[in-house]
Amino acid sequence: MTQWKPICRVDDIPVLGARRVNRSAGHPVAIFRNAEDKVFALLDRCPHKGGPLSQGIVFGDSVACPLHNWTIGLADGCAKAPDAGCTQRFAVKLDDQGQVFLDAEELRVVAIEPAAA
Repeated sequence: MTQWKPICRVDDIPVLGARRVNRSAGHPVAIFRNAEDKVFALLDRCPHKGGPLSQGIVFGDSVACPLHNWTIGLADGCAKAPDAGCTQRFAVKLDDQGQVFLDAEELRVVAIEPAAA
């Protein structure tokens, strides 16, 4: 059974922007909000050179990495052709009151390798 951890309200995430969720281990998670108020969660690390996706520009259901402008799909975390590679995606839930939740177990164990020095 999934245990959902409350993170923020959808209004706390800028439209066409992101909010970072720091974790005790591993890279932070970026929670994105598009113009249609859809919410997505990805590891805050581009699959190309590790750029901070939370600082990218959101458009449609994608984000442009701020380092080299790779387009990453928010729903699957994968780069759009001709680029290739994926970043980890996280389950996200939005309730009727606008509260955003992430899967507590995923936050604890998924993609927790430490950042390269």
